[in-house]
Amino acid sequence: MTSTTQTVCPSCGGPVSEADRFCEACGAELKPTAPSTPALDTDTEPTVEINTRPVSPCQSCGGVVGADGYCETCGTKAAKPRDHFDEQPAPWVAGVCDRGIRHSRNEDAMALAADAEPASRALLVVCDGVSSSLDSDVASLAAARAARDVLEAGHAQGIGTESSRSAAIAARLKAAADAANDAVLENTSPDSPNPASCTFVATVLEDGLLVAGVVGDSRAYWFPDNAEAVALTVDDSWAAELISTGIPRAEAESGPHAHAITRWLGKDAPDHTPRTTTVQVAGPGWILVCSDGLWNYCSEAAPLADLVRQTAAAHDGEPLATASALVDWANAQGGQDNITVALARL
Repeated sequence: MTSTTQTVCPSCGGPVSEADRFCEACGAELKPTAPSTPALDTDTEPTVEINTRPVSPCQSCGGVVGADGYCETCGTKAAKPRDHFDEQPAPWVAGVCDRGIRHSRNEDAMALAADAEPASRALLVVCDGVSSSLDSDVASLAAARAARDVLEAGHAQGIGTESSRSAAIAARLKAAADAANDAVLENTSPDSPNPASCTFVATVLEDGLLVAGVVGDSRAYWFPDNAEAVALTVDDSWAAELISTGIPRAEAESGPHAHAITRWLGKDAPDHTPRTTTVQVAGPGWILVCSDGLWNYCSEAAPLADLVRQTAAAHDGEPLATASALVDWANAQGGQDNITVALARL
C-alpha cells in the first residue's frame, strides 16, 4: 500500500487524503487542472445558480446553521442548495428536485415555465446527469435551463392545423435539445477523461396539445382523471430494448444493465435528436415529468397514475405539495437515486 497524507477539503472541511481527486462529502474537486484548461468546480457551480430561500434550520435538530454550513448546535452539515430545490412558475405547475438518500450529490435537474391561466401553456424539462461522468450535476442544470429558455421563447403555430402545430412544437423540442446539448458541452472541461452527460425529457402543453420529447430514460406521462394513463415516452435504454423483444418489464428493469442508456446528451453522444409523441388532451388530469429516481419504484403507467392521484388527493390537489410528497415517497422506498418530480394540473 502507498501511504497517504490526511488533510481536509477546502470547501467543506471534510477529511480527504492526498490521493483523492474529489471530496467524498461535498463532491468538490481537490486537484484542479492547470489554469490554461480550468476544470469546473462542482461545489461552486460557476455558470448556473439556484435561487433559494434563506437557509433552513438544521434538519437534524432544528438548530441554527452557521455561515460555514454546519449546525451550531449538533454540528451536522447542512444540505447544499443543489441537494434539494423546487420551482413553481404558476399555481398549477410545480416541481421538486432532490438528492435522494444514497447519492452524495444531486445530479438531477429541472426547469419549468408556465402561463398564469390554468391548462393554457406549460413547459416542463427534466435532465438526469450520468453519475459516472464528471461535472454532470452542473451540466444537467445548465442543460435543463437552456432547453426551457428555448421552449419559452418560441410559440410557433404552424399553419393552424393540429398536425402542423405538432410538427412546429416537435421542431422546437429538437432546438431545445440542441441548446441543452450545447450547454452540456460548455459545462465540461475539454480535456475531461469522462465528459459530462445527461438525459433529456421535456413536455410542451399549448392549448390542448401535449408534445413530449425524450433522449435517455427520464420519462413523461399523461394521467387523465377519467381515462387510461398514458406513457408519453419510451426509454432509450438496455431495458427498453429487452422489453421490445418480449422480456417482461419487471424482469428487464431489474437486470444488471437495466439503467444502461443508449442515448444521451454530451460530447460522446451518438445522437441527441429527441423522439416525440403528441396527444390531444381533453378534460382534467396530471402531466408528470420525472427522472428514474421516481419511476424506479413504480414503472407502469397505471399504478404510477394511481399513486399520483392518491397523493394529490391527500394534498388538496396542490402541485407543489404533491410533487414534494412524491419525492418523500420515493425516498421512503429507499431513495437509491436522485429524484425529480415535475407536475402540471389541468
